[in-house]
Amino acid sequence: MYAEGSTPDTEPDECQKKTSCFSNIKIFLISECALMLAQGTVGAYLVSVLTTLERRFNLQSADVGVIASSFEIGNLALILFVSYFGARAHRPRLIGCGGIVMALGALLSALPEFLTHQYEYQSGESRPVGQGQNVCSNTSRAGLSDPSYICGNRTNTNMMYLLLIGAQMLLGIGATPLQPLGVSYIDDHVRREDSSLYIGILFSTLVFGPACGFILGSLCTKVYVDAVFIDTTTLDITPDDPRWIGAWWGGFIICGLFLFLSSFFMFGFPQSLNEPGEGPGGESEQAMLPAELVQEYEGVKASDDPEISTGLTCCQHLQVIPKVTKHLLSNPVFTCIILAACMEIAVVAGFAAFLGKYLEQQFNLSTSSANQLLGMTAIPCACLGIFLGGLLVKKMNLSALGAIRLAMLVNIISTACYVSFLFLGCDTGPVAGVTVAYGNESLGSWEQTEAPCLSGCNCYTSSLSPICGSNGITYLSACLAGCTKTNLTGCKCIGHGDGPGTAMPGKCSSPGCQQAFLTFLAVVCACSMIGAMAQTPSVIILIRTVSPELKSYALGVLFLLLRLLGKIFA
Repeated sequence: MYAEGSTPDTEPDECQKKTSCFSNIKIFLISECALMLAQGTVGAYLVSVLTTLERRFNLQSADVGVIASSFEIGNLALILFVSYFGARAHRPRLIGCGGIVMALGALLSALPEFLTHQYEYQSGESRPVGQGQNVCSNTSRAGLSDPSYICGNRTNTNMMYLLLIGAQMLLGIGATPLQPLGVSYIDDHVRREDSSLYIGILFSTLVFGPACGFILGSLCTKVYVDAVFIDTTTLDITPDDPRWIGAWWGGFIICGLFLFLSSFFMFGFPQSLNEPGEGPGGESEQAMLPAELVQEYEGVKASDDPEISTGLTCCQHLQVIPKVTKHLLSNPVFTCIILAACMEIAVVAGFAAFLGKYLEQQFNLSTSSANQLLGMTAIPCACLGIFLGGLLVKKMNLSALGAIRLAMLVNIISTACYVSFLFLGCDTGPVAGVTVAYGNESLGSWEQTEAPCLSGCNCYTSSLSPICGSNGITYLSACLAGCTKTNLTGCKCIGHGDGPGTAMPGKCSSPGCQQAFLTFLAVVCACSMIGAMAQTPSVIILIRTVSPELKSYALGVLFLLLRLLGKIFA
């Protein structure tokens, strides 16, 4: 029985510690999910406004590629060091600092719009893209390719270009602690059987971020770029006009504020939620190791942990990092999981990069329609797959071997789904000058097209906008169809008995293409969901095959190699 005067100083502190919302791992999961959602959103938002940045600052395609790659450069440069040293630091605070750095990077990404002049466009009538911009005319088109015409109005945007690169590098640097330290912190403070569910929820949120990013991009680009400086009611252009430039900077400000708000919660969590003397779950790591590696695990832990855990200087730690990396890569289970994850991300990255263009070409969809369909189908299915993968590991209480079997099974099924894409699609249909000659005759691969209807048209082929003729044949442009008017009428090559024919923008649809598209979309959904189910089991296996002290660093090595090997193979 405690003395009456000894309890007031101790019991309130213990009760406060137990009842604090920041001592709950579920609250940490919510805060981490918010940061991961913001990270995925700002990354996808950049992709959605790249073409707008290209037109706003007169950038080349190579310049836009460098801006998009700057995030990876900043992330790869520091992820190993952050994941190694961060495991010994205050992980929640380090994650919060990373979120603030990302918020600064997002806000700096919007800064060029406020440092440069307002956007100016040439007033007058403009036709929608793809409708008669390249019509049949004997007027010389040299001015369109004249360097002085192209570069005459180009402003010096080197400073804005460098600012965008620096901002994206800040975003990459700030993102380094989020996944390695966040996943290890969650795994250290939940039961072994619950870890897969928590990690599945975390990665599902990250995958859902790109959908939010593309939606945000579509909303912001419908607002005029200088809407805060001018009266938009005086504009004589609409978002459908090719001269329109949307408010690309608005999404970066929204993401920056969201990142700031999410980061502040991280500073309230303690360094460890365990009681003093309570381990971080080392028993769970050993329990899920393969039986043949248990003895090796004990030997490595006895030999390596003192060197890693003792108070070494920074230079000494830098000398230890290569030894730790060599030890991790010498673990066959760890190495095989890394290689399998790299191959999987290579397939997914290549598939995602060209899926939109494939939908446009195969099923005659517009760019916006293709992106919307991907955002509404593939991404939600992938989120569901990641969550189901973690849920299956929890409900079935799978061991390491069981998790490996689950990952192998879903990867085999996913590969079969990818192979099925070879048999799905629509027929190309007749294309004048490519698959059929002008006049709808068969065209051999050795024949060249010389159509009298194109005489004196001066067509150029640097940019093509396919149109569908009233005769059911696709033409590569209005000029190559002999159309003399901007409304796609008077087309001499689309001949009819009563005179020149007409056309409509876009390729001609093929019979049965709609049914094939629905089948293709269903297979994409199934493939995304089944393939994503392997992600959570793979991460669980990886963190169970290393010692608890190396958990964060092992995740850092995983994400480093995923970006290097996965992107190279893609």
